[in-house]
Amino acid sequence: MGVSSKKTISVIGLGYVGLTTAVGFGLKGYKIIGVDLDKEVIAKINRGLSPIYEEGMEEALQDVEVTATLDYGEVLGSDISFLCVHTPANSDGSVNLDYLRGAVLQLVDTLQAKEGPHLMVIRSTVVPGTTEGVLLPLIKDRPNLQICVNPEFLREGKALNDFMNPSRIIIGENNAQAGDWLYEMYQSFNCPILRTDLKTAEMIKYASNAFLATRISFINELGNICKKLGIDIYRVAEGMGHDERIGKSYLAAGIGFGGSCLSKDLEALMAQSRSLGYEPGILREVHRLNQEQPRRLIELLKKHLSPKGKTVGILGLAFKPGTDDVRESRAIPVVEALLQEEARIKAYDPKAIPHFKRLFPRIEYATLEEVLKSDAIIILTEWPEFERVDYKGKVVIDGRRLSKAKEASVYEGICW
Repeated sequence: MGVSSKKTISVIGLGYVGLTTAVGFGLKGYKIIGVDLDKEVIAKINRGLSPIYEEGMEEALQDVEVTATLDYGEVLGSDISFLCVHTPANSDGSVNLDYLRGAVLQLVDTLQAKEGPHLMVIRSTVVPGTTEGVLLPLIKDRPNLQICVNPEFLREGKALNDFMNPSRIIIGENNAQAGDWLYEMYQSFNCPILRTDLKTAEMIKYASNAFLATRISFINELGNICKKLGIDIYRVAEGMGHDERIGKSYLAAGIGFGGSCLSKDLEALMAQSRSLGYEPGILREVHRLNQEQPRRLIELLKKHLSPKGKTVGILGLAFKPGTDDVRESRAIPVVEALLQEEARIKAYDPKAIPHFKRLFPRIEYATLEEVLKSDAIIILTEWPEFERVDYKGKVVIDGRRLSKAKEASVYEGICW
């Protein structure tokens, strides 16, 4: 096996991971065929427009050769397909494989018309054992098809930079020939490349996200204790971070983690553990603490005013700055709690309002200036523009530790 002289690869699924993979390899000189089921996404990409807000993505689209299509038949022009389709959670937290299984079956059917070898690369996040136990059997009668696992470690808002400058590349393989092919593609990247079996590669992804989630819930719990003791948790974290065994990253106390990865992956790993007869106690507590943390803001608010009938301004709806993604945003439980308290809500976010409006169509979405006129303000995302606001004379409950917000007449930080 070897990379085709055409240097063409296909990417199945053009969400955050798929689009970043497509554009990233495009910047490396590959011609990209992108397949997706969403006509609007395809139309935007073919016009050079990014369907997601992601730093540098739209500019990079102008510099790469990416063709988006509904037609799986276009995959025949490539030798490698990266599968980046959605793997949502079931109601019990387990991974729903319907989309991924469907994509593999569609590829198998399409590639019947191809005589040469073809490599399927699983970028979608799946629990350990999935590729070996569920996906490999789907291609067992096709000796020209090979499969690898290649988990992604992309931070939304920094995804393209993370793709081009990865901390490590993981290649899960069930035979050296398939692994060699993928390894060849990644040799121009300046980072360690670790080759493992399929299950180990899948577990590395989950172990990484579970550890990051644990660090966040750990520092938040310490922050809750420090709040009661009158100690600045950020000074504590600074002191901890100088220990090379601990490090400085993911020690920013606040309202917890959101997004499409940490929560979903944590729940999936817990669900799989329980299916194996093991109760994951630490992971369970990490998840519980994260669910409880944003509601502490409401209790802090109620120390200063009753939310009922009052206008509460929300600054920040995306789960983090630099993205328009609201999946598992900490703004969701805060808004739900405020609605239960019968508060009137005015909300602002520079990028995420259209997505959040689908979840809460009946709350009021306003300009930054209008939100600042509210009876109280809750800060939920640390967008840079929120550091340039005049908070004097206002009641501010801060979930993200904005230095400017401390100028408010009444100021409460969740962990400080």
